[in-house]
Amino acid sequence: MAEGTNLLTRLRAGLQKTRQALRAQASALFGSGPLDPAALEGLEEALLQADTGVTVAAAILQSLRRRAQTGSLPDLTAVRAALREEIVSRLTVPESHPRPPVKPWVVLVLGVNGSGKTTTIGKLAHRAVASGDQVLLAAADTFRAGAIDQLKAWGDRSGAEVIAHQAGADPVAVVFDALQAGRARGGDRILIDTAGRLHTKRNLMEELRKMTRVLGKECPGAPHEVLLVLDATTGMSALPQAREFHLVAPLTGLVLTKLDGTAKGGAILGIVEALRVPVRFLGVGEDVEDLTPFSPTAFATAFLPD
Repeated sequence: MAEGTNLLTRLRAGLQKTRQALRAQASALFGSGPLDPAALEGLEEALLQADTGVTVAAAILQSLRRRAQTGSLPDLTAVRAALREEIVSRLTVPESHPRPPVKPWVVLVLGVNGSGKTTTIGKLAHRAVASGDQVLLAAADTFRAGAIDQLKAWGDRSGAEVIAHQAGADPVAVVFDALQAGRARGGDRILIDTAGRLHTKRNLMEELRKMTRVLGKECPGAPHEVLLVLDATTGMSALPQAREFHLVAPLTGLVLTKLDGTAKGGAILGIVEALRVPVRFLGVGEDVEDLTPFSPTAFATAFLPD
């Protein structure tokens, strides 16, 4: 199966609940006849049900109404195509400052407890090792019981080496040792598993700030990527935590997990609109392969198919 087809298949499966909710709220939109103004009203309600947020839903409807007034939306088929264009546009975030590839490439992975952060790191490691990279995993979550063992299990599964201290150790020291090991062994990529923390816990957020300072001092330009893992089932409720993390460690990408377990897949629109941070990956299942690179076009097609 071609990679693009495989991605679309996984996204369609992952967005099934969101799509069903959309169809239930805006069933008229899935016809092919003349445009009925009521269809647009139903669409707005459907977007809100999908948890896109009030601002995004209103902006999309305003754009579609403007198009309808010019006669460019003669029927519901055209409305669906226009809606897909709106989704693609809002999920496409230009890379502001592309960075040249360096070794080791340091990725700091953040998220609250239960977001699927460590599992996501394991899946990222699996992808990187499969592509031929030498990967180190830094077990900097020294607080959660079992976090180090969980990461070691993913290391065994993916073929990535794990740098770890004992539970309760200084996570900054773990990061320092991982950088040293990555340099000494010619590693391609270091994935850092940080403690799951609520954005309201100031002491832990300060620790995160310190970690980013140490990374930058020991490895100029690091962290080269800062990924925030968000649980899709929380919908737009994830936005406040994302904003706080973004202030402490400027994000370069988002990973949305558990997409297959929620009807709130539209929240991705509101979060990207607010932060202007691109989505890198979507988690659409439990298997190691169920972490798919994000494509705005594939997402829009799966969200609202023909």
